[in-house]
Amino acid sequence: MATATAGDGVEIYYETWGRGEPLLLLPGLGADLRIWVCQRMVFGRQHRCIALDSRGAGRSGKPPGPYSLEAMAADAVAVLDAEGVDSAHILGYSMGSYAAQIMGALYPERVRSLVLAGTACRHHSWRRELLAGWAATAEARGVHVMARRALPWLVGPRTVRRFGLGINLAWPLILSQPAPAFAAQVGALLDAPDEYCSALAGITAPTLVVAGTEDRLTPPADAEQVAGAVPGARLVLIPGAGHGLMMEAAPEFNLAVLGFLAELRTGVSVSSSAGC
Repeated sequence: MATATAGDGVEIYYETWGRGEPLLLLPGLGADLRIWVCQRMVFGRQHRCIALDSRGAGRSGKPPGPYSLEAMAADAVAVLDAEGVDSAHILGYSMGSYAAQIMGALYPERVRSLVLAGTACRHHSWRRELLAGWAATAEARGVHVMARRALPWLVGPRTVRRFGLGINLAWPLILSQPAPAFAAQVGALLDAPDEYCSALAGITAPTLVVAGTEDRLTPPADAEQVAGAVPGARLVLIPGAGHGLMMEAAPEFNLAVLGFLAELRTGVSVSSSAGC
């Protein structure tokens, strides 16, 4: 348990575990590092994992907005600096995948590879309206109310049928932060220019894009667009998984990520079970 100080003085909380090549984990909108519960032990067997709470979430600083994705990418670099890590594999989920994309474009020397999960590079008008509505609900009624309303967008129908009440209780706990900070994170996403898509062509790090076939928030077509824009990127679609694929389909997600990283390291992919 430690903190790094960002360039603007914000304290970024992070935790480390495991051994091996460094793997930096960037969480999604409203979530903190607890989102990686199904990856913690599995990834730690092969990698030195470094998981942070994004500014505005968890135990990181929650300054008044506005926030920016560029600042979140710089926060991640500050964490690497604090750990004395010159370069790392970067795994970004949802909002964290945008920060990872920026790291790949602006800090290529710090990035060994990219894994982009639940990702996109351009907002559709419906997603802009949806995110803005979530921010308004969070500020008017609280993040927990927003989280329950957002649940159908965050997990796939198969997961809702299997886990029912449990998933309804879990997501509001994971998405737990002050409403102004949540709204500031949403603002960072909405302010991201569509030119980010063209910047993906300059990424040189080996890249894996992972998406669930039932993801409503960042549909597979978004993942296909990102994978098509990054030179040499690989795309993996996980059948039946929604936006919360790293929890909904943990074995498949973990195998996809670890197989990709193992292939980069040794040329041999992972084939054993890798669930929670």
